[in-house]
Amino acid sequence: MNPRRTFFKATGASLLGAAAVSRAGAAVLPEAPIQTSAATRLPPPPPDGRPFQPIATLNGWSLPWRMKDGVKEFHLVAQPVVREIAPGMKARLWGYNGSSPGPTIEAVEGERIRIFVTNKLPEVTTVHWHGILLPSGMDGVSGLTQPPIGVGKTWAYEFVLQRSGTFMYHPHADEMLQMAMGMMGLFIVHPKDPRQHRVDRDYGFILNAYDIDPGSATPRVNTMLDFNLWTWNSRAFPGIDPFVARSGERVRIRVGNLTMTNHPIHMHGPHFEVTGTDGGWVPKSARWPEVTTDVAVGQMRAFEFDALAGDWAIHCHKSHHTMNAMGHGVPTMIGVDQGDLARKITGLIPDYMAMGDKGMHDMAEMEMPLPENTLPMMTGTGPFGPVGMGGMFSVVKVRDELKPGDYADPGPYRHPAGTLAREYTAQLDPAPSAAAPEADARTLQVRKPGGHEGHQEH
Repeated sequence: MNPRRTFFKATGASLLGAAAVSRAGAAVLPEAPIQTSAATRLPPPPPDGRPFQPIATLNGWSLPWRMKDGVKEFHLVAQPVVREIAPGMKARLWGYNGSSPGPTIEAVEGERIRIFVTNKLPEVTTVHWHGILLPSGMDGVSGLTQPPIGVGKTWAYEFVLQRSGTFMYHPHADEMLQMAMGMMGLFIVHPKDPRQHRVDRDYGFILNAYDIDPGSATPRVNTMLDFNLWTWNSRAFPGIDPFVARSGERVRIRVGNLTMTNHPIHMHGPHFEVTGTDGGWVPKSARWPEVTTDVAVGQMRAFEFDALAGDWAIHCHKSHHTMNAMGHGVPTMIGVDQGDLARKITGLIPDYMAMGDKGMHDMAEMEMPLPENTLPMMTGTGPFGPVGMGGMFSVVKVRDELKPGDYADPGPYRHPAGTLAREYTAQLDPAPSAAAPEADARTLQVRKPGGHEGHQEH
């Protein structure tokens, strides 16, 4: 047996030297690529190792690897990063390989993997492989299963992936601060048989939250619940990319929650079914149709649906999680006459706007002066005006004409005649005859790839 492999198996997580890795030692490590862009970057097909269908990490990327003596090797670098939360705001976070969350790790059930972790933070850290079956010594809990990874040190974790599924990684050293600063990432283990659990498009992201004072860029790490930026992969709407699909394609969305509260993820349009958790795949006999799935703290959920043409909102259904820079101490001003007060204040602050006396929608329509590096509470526009959302919100964009493998934003949906809500000014068009239900069914028809047709049941 390879003595190097025996060493790893015997010691669990292994320190590569008493001091920082030497120049010669660093030369034999796999490359640690850096990615600072917040765009969704599609990974190429796997160049070696076992075959699998890569996932699209929403506003993220997948970490490349190298094969060495039959072992798939990755290199994570824990470090301070700058992340654009949305256009107009950047945050000073901690993450991996230039991004927060860190890159998605993708491998295949049955593969032996080796992950080198280099610590470029100002304090110690570890990495816990959340939900993955592995030896105790590889579990990454500081003080319990290993000493912490010192500043400037590189450690290695090695284990065989025993089952496929949707998992995460994050620190278990000063974890409240380090996770509040953005240290987390997806870990996807694909089935050994690439035909198993196969879908046409596979997306993934992590729910995370930050408390960043207006005009500042560093999170308040001791916040328990009153966060003001609710994000998907450290992005807030309108900075969150859309989920793009072709009509009739089978789509999977994987969601991991490392915030301090649960999130009911709701999708408009087609019904979906939960097909996986961090405990494994849900048997078909145990699935049921849903339009909302609650993702609790520390949980993973994978849900699937047949794509139906249109632009479908997808968001957390806790309403204050779809607002940026949410202030929890703001009084309700509905019905309060602010006219006289506004006149007095504008004498001192010319840009002051009195808002909230009729509701909060004005916040989406007006551009108020804000401190530098601060997001408006509600922002983003659609083809019909302000969307009036922020935070944990995006759009599932499904098109008949989209080519397989095309993930580019197709722009606004063109609604077929007779399918768009409109203002009532005279009389309505005659309703479809009850004797001809196929007329209604046309709006729910799904074109299957390859020319087959089916119907979405509602």
